[in-house]
Amino acid sequence: MIRKIINTTLFLPLSFFVTFQQSLLSENNNFIDEIIRINEDKIFIDHREIKNIIINNNDELKSLKELIDASSFNLSSKIAKRYPSIDLQANGLPKYIAGRNYNSNSNTTKTSQFSVNPSLNIRWDLIDPLRGPEIKIARENLKIAENNYEIKRKDLIQEASTRYHKYQKSSQDIVNKKSALDLSRTSLENAQAKLDAGIGTKFEVLEADAQLSRDKQALYEKKIEHQMDKISLKEILNLKKDFEIKKEQKLLGYWNHKLNKNIKNGLESNLSLKNISLQKSIKDNEGSSFLNSNKPSIYISNSLSSAFTKGDSLAIEIDPNEYGSSYSNTISLNLSWNIFNGGQNKKSYKSRKSQAKGEEYSFNNLKRVLKTNITKAYLNLKLNEEKILSTSKEILSTQESLRLARLRYDVGISTLKDILVRQKELSDAKSKNINAIYNYNLNLDELERLTFLEISNNCLDNDNTIKQTESICNIPR
Repeated sequence: MIRKIINTTLFLPLSFFVTFQQSLLSENNNFIDEIIRINEDKIFIDHREIKNIIINNNDELKSLKELIDASSFNLSSKIAKRYPSIDLQANGLPKYIAGRNYNSNSNTTKTSQFSVNPSLNIRWDLIDPLRGPEIKIARENLKIAENNYEIKRKDLIQEASTRYHKYQKSSQDIVNKKSALDLSRTSLENAQAKLDAGIGTKFEVLEADAQLSRDKQALYEKKIEHQMDKISLKEILNLKKDFEIKKEQKLLGYWNHKLNKNIKNGLESNLSLKNISLQKSIKDNEGSSFLNSNKPSIYISNSLSSAFTKGDSLAIEIDPNEYGSSYSNTISLNLSWNIFNGGQNKKSYKSRKSQAKGEEYSFNNLKRVLKTNITKAYLNLKLNEEKILSTSKEILSTQESLRLARLRYDVGISTLKDILVRQKELSDAKSKNINAIYNYNLNLDELERLTFLEISNNCLDNDNTIKQTESICNIPR
């Protein structure tokens, strides 16, 4: 009697909690499923299409593209200084002068005259010490703008690819949790059947029911995570419509490049390093501009001036039909030389040289960082290769262990607890395999981004032969 009271006291709260959790999860799952079904007009996105979608839709890339155009126009502006400049001026189109000049000792004169005074000035800088450095700076700024566009494009593609893989991973997590939920339902049905047959216990039923609630909660969390990943991917792709992707998780490809080649190619092709070199060159050219400011400039000038008049000026009697014209042309070779300005240019030159020296330190530091990042990405790739292989074996082993545990439970030589433990081991093994494939694909994208080498569709060993032994090459793609 006392035992029955204790059992009732222990099981009633647990039973109430499980029932409450099931009711809550049922409502939440219905809510999530409703969100998923909101948009039925979907477009399909393949991983290979991410590059084009980013280029066409991303506003940040469009902004950087405009900066390239601006730098290109600026370069054209600096190059135009090599050619002559022509200025046309006209004082009055036309100009009318009217007046009267009185003098007690002479006749009073009048003025009533229309005049036009155009002038044409041509200047051609033969030697301009500032022109060369300015053109070099403009050309280097254009290259930096182009590199910045490429850097941002590759960064966005990598980030979008990461979100794509994460969205794909969360799809597989949902499949895994649904599978675990089905196993828990089977366990609960078996426990309930044994209880009804009089060979089971209420405790096993409650334990199976509690595991079912936990699996429902895990599935609900994965569905929420799946929707958040979808929103994140949609944001970076700047899509207006709803979309769908391949939910099946596969290897993106294989990496057949040795570590030394990765590092060498990554350092030679890195655009950030090139930008630092360009910045150093710009600082050097700016320094040269300050020094060249104290050098003479030589230019040819040609001035053609003319005057056309109609009417009289300072005449006793105005003749409105009188007209006249004149012109003069002056051509000269000129010199302009700012000899001394108090040492200002010299100090500015030293300032730019110090800044250029600082760019050298930045260059060397970034080289070390890139070398480290490439090495880490390569080693992580190899680590995830082993994880994929080991977790694939682990899935097979835990599946067999669960099958045997069910057989033992059916004949009464094992407990439901053993089955639930094996279920969790199987779900964890699948989860680890999903994470390993996800991280492997991320490492491939990272290596491709850092080294500018390509992911291969063929799996080769160090001797460029197809691997026949147990390896990542035998994982289906």
